[in-house]
Amino acid sequence: MAKRILVLAPTEREYRHMKTTIAKAQSLKNDYCVVTSRIGKALSSATVTMALTENKGEFDAVAIVGFAAGSAAYHQGEIVAPKVAVNHDCRVPDGFIPELTDPFELAGNDDATVFTGDSFVDAPMIREIMARFGCNKAIFDMEIAAVAAAVKQCYGLPVLAVKMISDCPEHGDTEFSYDAFADSHSDFTPILERIESIF
Repeated sequence: MAKRILVLAPTEREYRHMKTTIAKAQSLKNDYCVVTSRIGKALSSATVTMALTENKGEFDAVAIVGFAAGSAAYHQGEIVAPKVAVNHDCRVPDGFIPELTDPFELAGNDDATVFTGDSFVDAPMIREIMARFGCNKAIFDMEIAAVAAAVKQCYGLPVLAVKMISDCPEHGDTEFSYDAFADSHSDFTPILERIESIF
């Protein structure tokens, strides 16, 4: 059965890529409404809350799309739909503020965790985060865990994140690598196909 999916794209560039890809698709199982969530935890959670409140009951799921950094286990261009989202920049005692520190289950089908924080990550940060959380591969973004918290606690809808790896700092990629990759990879068909396969 077709679902009505609210799609969040953090940047205007990701928004354009996703809108163009949907417009060019020959046939789609689901119906999509794409909005720019803006960058960071506060703006993205505010955007999704506003969109869902203004359109109460209209959406069946939320999907977050776009680019993300990956640890050394990944390579540029890989598509990842993680199963878990965690705020990596909440340094409080375990269980002290569970709504911030507990992992959020996502609708993805890849055995991967996305770590969310309000900063771009570099190689030393990636190694420190993975050591602190005891994992050997991960992706990194600035919105997913915050959006999952807002959607799940307020609306109870499934949240799916599908990201294209744009840079791997442990391989030597920088913000310039990210920018060049994001400019040259405007076809989000693999992202759209993954959403269609899961929902």
